[in-house]
Amino acid sequence: MINFSFGPNIFLGLILGFGILLLYFLRFVKPEVARDEDLFFVTLGLLYSSILVVHGWRLDPILLFSQVLIIASVLGAGWENIRLRGLLVNITKKKKEND
Repeated sequence: MINFSFGPNIFLGLILGFGILLLYFLRFVKPEVARDEDLFFVTLGLLYSSILVVHGWRLDPILLFSQVLIIASVLGAGWENIRLRGLLVNITKKKKEND
């Protein structure tokens, strides 16, 4: 049964989908920062966000809150991971310039 109405589950699914698509398009914008395993996480994230959009209406408030916490922690950890990858690329560039 699919009940498609705009609610917090749609909002969460769109936020997660947008964040995951940013991870995918990072491959084209900054290819030195992107990794091959990002495609695996993009696939899982898009699957997870589509499940939230289609079946999220069945979540009661405490489960919805747990999904908010999970998505916030995943997006925060992903942001930090990408920043650290960028710093690592900058450090290796500086080392190569000094050699």
